Order: sequence, then C-alpha cells, then structure tokens
Amino acid sequence: MFKKLLMVLMLTGVCFSPLRAEAEPSIKGIYQQLQGHQFKYDGKTVEIIEFLSFYCDGCYAFEKSVPVIKGNFPKKIKWKIVPIYWGEGSPKPGEAYYLAEEAGKGEQMKAALFNAHFVEKKDIGNMDVLEGIGAKLGLGFDFSRKLRAGEKAKHVQLALAMAEAYKVDETPTLIIAGNIVTNLHPFQHNADSLRENVITILKSIIK
Repeated sequence: MFKKLLMVLMLTGVCFSPLRAEAEPSIKGIYQQLQGHQFKYDGKTVEIIEFLSFYCDGCYAFEKSVPVIKGNFPKKIKWKIVPIYWGEGSPKPGEAYYLAEEAGKGEQMKAALFNAHFVEKKDIGNMDVLEGIGAKLGLGFDFSRKLRAGEKAKHVQLALAMAEAYKVDETPTLIIAGNIVTNLHPFQHNADSLRENVITILKSIIK
C-alpha cells in the first residue's frame, strides 16, 4: 500500500513538506504540514481525523490515549474516526463500525472490535463474529441485515479514497486542524509518545 501511494505521489508531482517543528506559526510539536490542505481552526473546536485499522496493533495501543487527549481539552475537540484496512484485512469491520456509529454506538463498536481481535483472537472479518458483537451491543437484526447487504461498503471505499487524499501510509494517522499530520513513525511506534505530541500540538493551537 505504501509503495502504491508513493507511486501516486510521484506521478502527480505531490509531495510532503519535510518533517519539522512548525507548520503554522507558533504551533509546536513534531508533524508534517499537508500541502494542498488548509489549516482550519474556528477558535472554538479543533477537528481531529483519526485514520485507523481494527487490525492494527499500533491503533489498539493508541486507543487508551484518546480519552486522555480529549480529557485535556474538554469540549474543544471534535474527534472523527475513519476506519481503513490494509492488505488482506477485511472491509467488514469498517462497515460494522459505520453501522454502529449511525445507531449511536460507534465508540462501543470500536472497543468491541479491538477486543475481539487482540484479546479474544477472533476473526473480525467473519460475519458470525461481527453479528455476535452487534448482538452484544444491542444492535439487533437490522444491523445483521445491513451488514450482510453491504449497506456501508461505499463508506469504507470512500474512507480509503480519503486516506489517499490525505497521503496516509500508516495507521494510526491523525489529521489535526485540517493539515497537521502526525503518526507513530517518528516515535518508534510508541503510543505514549504520540499522545504527548498530540497534546503539545493542541496546546499550541488552543490558547
């Protein structure tokens, strides 16, 4: 996937600015500024888009950091989850997440999918496993019907297109305030370090 994205970038002539400590004046932290995308902050809330995979161990490790980040900035963050999948992963966990989110249970589904894959060692691409998770969350027959019908399949494909537009080549990747990109790579895949970096970035935006 990385090689594919790199080839797309080379063919289109699009490139990243180098990793640096400032993309916008006075913003601290370690990140990249995504060219072609504007910095957006209305003075009230900062949008964070998290590209994740339910098969990704780094995403699972970072999961416990999300409430800590939100807790440092109550009512100041709008957090959006965009589930994608790599290689041989199934799109079905992403579809299950979108269906649960629509029913107001996105966070519960996210936690349940991570738990099923990393703790219970279940195949979260299996329909029976996903239906069992849905049942435990109280989503009922309608969830199973929509999942089997692929009602959210287009949403998952749009998520992949969105990841490509944001030049995402690993998960988790966070897009902060429209064009500030950070992920685990500069921190040797240490989720705690990424958490502290995100807090540093946000503190310099939310003053």
